[in-house]
Amino acid sequence: MKKNKLKKGDQVFVIAGKDKGKTGQITEIFKAHDKVKVSGVNIVKKHRKPSQDSPGKIEEIELPIHISNVSLLDPKTGKPTRVKFIFDKKEKKRVTISSGSNV
Repeated sequence: MKKNKLKKGDQVFVIAGKDKGKTGQITEIFKAHDKVKVSGVNIVKKHRKPSQDSPGKIEEIELPIHISNVSLLDPKTGKPTRVKFIFDKKEKKRVTISSGSNV
């Protein structure tokens, strides 16, 4: 498990996998597995068996994807970028590498 530079609510760009090129917002982070759940990305169909309470159905759910397959979108340029930390007056800030803007 490595240091995670993404947070819940960040706008990210998918750089690898079946949904390459899509963008979305991080809804959940799984630190133990280095995975994130992004809205509108990695949607699969789940078949539910019928029971006495509800009839059977086919649901579409979002599955988590590995954190290495997403990149943060720069708020200024709208392009994928990397993130670094800067310590400014005893305060830790996240800064994009491409434009230097605060995230």
